[in-house]
Amino acid sequence: MTMTPNQTSTATKGLLNSALSTIATEQHAIDVLRGELDERFEQACHLLLDCKGKVVVTGMGKSGHIGRKIAATFASTGTPAFFMHPGEASHGDLGMLTKNDVLIAISNSGESSEILTLLPVIKRYQIPLITITRTQESTMARFADVALTLGKSAEACPLGLAPTSSTTTTLVLGDALAVALLDIRGFTADDFAMSHPGGALGRRLLTRVSDIMQIDDKIPKVKSGTSVTDALLEMTQKGLGMTAVVDDQQFVLGLFTDGDLRRVLKQSALSINLLDQPIDGLMTKKPITVSKGILAAEALAIMDKHKISSILILDEAGKLVGALNMHDLLQAGVM
Repeated sequence: MTMTPNQTSTATKGLLNSALSTIATEQHAIDVLRGELDERFEQACHLLLDCKGKVVVTGMGKSGHIGRKIAATFASTGTPAFFMHPGEASHGDLGMLTKNDVLIAISNSGESSEILTLLPVIKRYQIPLITITRTQESTMARFADVALTLGKSAEACPLGLAPTSSTTTTLVLGDALAVALLDIRGFTADDFAMSHPGGALGRRLLTRVSDIMQIDDKIPKVKSGTSVTDALLEMTQKGLGMTAVVDDQQFVLGLFTDGDLRRVLKQSALSINLLDQPIDGLMTKKPITVSKGILAAEALAIMDKHKISSILILDEAGKLVGALNMHDLLQAGVM
């Protein structure tokens, strides 16, 4: 049945109201979680910091999905971790656990039968147990060395059945643990990069100027005293829209770009005399340069700040060793 414009408008408002209600309910659940944080959170952090093995996270159903995310966040921020499915654990995968590990078990009710089956073995091997449940009255919480709680709050699902607010707060609590450990360990951007070598994030964090710059014969450069004509030929051949002007020791004296050429042409009509002039009188002296050792992302930030599309690269002695432009950065996936 086709709805009238008024019916469509009413339906849209109903959908938006439902969305806003869901967000408000989950925000309230996070406020409740905030009130649950106390010395138990600190105790959990110390258990995780003292762990000589790995942090193993387990949970059934939706709690399991959240547990996988928490384990992945731990692993990528300096806390070695993995997820163990509780159903598979009782059929052999419990062998993943060692006495040096710490187990984080997640269940909103704290009565997950698959996890409860594992608890006697966990206790027998004296593996430290951190639980995340709604309250401390649950069976899982009573077994725990540290029982973290989410507090009592309503699910956003109007039926009160689908895990919504509870999974959100569990994820928030897991993030809080991971970030607290990251802070206390002094985990750096370089550390983060080492566990993210692939994809755009890895490229931005790991790629250095020296990895992508144009080198050797691909560097556009001319000697001091070169004519404008020869400098333009060098720029055309190398295709970076600029050329460095260097002395015999490869120290940079200046830079001549497409922009410099346009500015010169505005000031005087193109003539044979202009093309025969030495480039030294038209170049930009003291151009922006960067060290070959910096991150490509840093070079991009410098280029953005100065509104330039290409830049010269120097070695530790200050000599020209490379050049790059926005196309090089784009091709490397840094942009």
